[in-house]
Amino acid sequence: MGLAGFAEARAFAVPMRTRFRGVTVREGLLVRGAAGWGEFSPFAEYGPRECARWWAACVEAAQEGWPDPVRASVPVNVTVPAVGPEEAARIVAEGGCATAKVKVAERGQDPAEDIARVEAVRAAIGPAGRVRVDANGAWDVDTAVRMVRALDRFGLEYVEQPCATLEELARVRRRVEVPVAADESVRRAEDPLRVRAAGAADIVVLKVQPLGGVRAALRVAEACGLPVVVSSAVETSVGLAAGVALAAALPELPYACGLATARLLAGDVCADPLMPVAGELPVRRPEVEEGRLAAVEADAGPWLARAEAARRAGESAGEAAGEAAGEAAGEQGR
Repeated sequence: MGLAGFAEARAFAVPMRTRFRGVTVREGLLVRGAAGWGEFSPFAEYGPRECARWWAACVEAAQEGWPDPVRASVPVNVTVPAVGPEEAARIVAEGGCATAKVKVAERGQDPAEDIARVEAVRAAIGPAGRVRVDANGAWDVDTAVRMVRALDRFGLEYVEQPCATLEELARVRRRVEVPVAADESVRRAEDPLRVRAAGAADIVVLKVQPLGGVRAALRVAEACGLPVVVSSAVETSVGLAAGVALAAALPELPYACGLATARLLAGDVCADPLMPVAGELPVRRPEVEEGRLAAVEADAGPWLARAEAARRAGESAGEAAGEAAGEAAGEQGR
């Protein structure tokens, strides 16, 4: 669908409360269609072909809506950026969740800072709480094994993406007792099968926008055959609602989801942002509020151009896939 098919398109730029994976301002485009608002917010380094899936997720949200939920609320974790121990403890206390995900392996930080941060989080969340860590693929295999063993003194639920490649994840998984979750390794529909074939993970982390929408992510989850954690791409509440819709539609949801990230933003575009209550997010779709959107509005021109490039890339990829399927069918008929 072209951009002309939407009733409204507005760009936003919301400051982050704390630098998160190098990002200090979260930017994107909101479009309004027959089903409501959708969010298109790929990160700056992504080109049109990768952005095509993010655009597909936005179109689904704005024009189609999402599958019916099978639960009324979704358990979530509080996300702790690579901050000092005192700040980490404060974030956990204010988050009100029974699970915490702690960012580790931040560029420029010493491993001792990771240990101090996770120790503070464990103390803040208590012995019954769950603690998971996320390295965003930054460790090599030996470092990952050493750090996972060191951090497991605080009782880790799992370690997310300790290394960058599937082969490395598999090697780490064979050497540690802590379950391994794959995040960055799952970005396309074919990735879960590769993760399983490599024996690289016990859990997969799925995000709606990078996978092309809620329905596409549900297909990925089914193909994967592993427990799923739904996580956000640090969106506004418009984008988070899609993640909640995915988590709400999954047949099973054994782990808390990484969707309580609205707190990482210094603002939002909705009057009633998606914030956890007693460690859970209600399954709902918050309304965009004009005043809040106007307060963070940015120039839509560059984002409209980027969305159009993503749309065209998606159409080209679809046509190429159709041609390949047609050729394969022709060969079989000969």
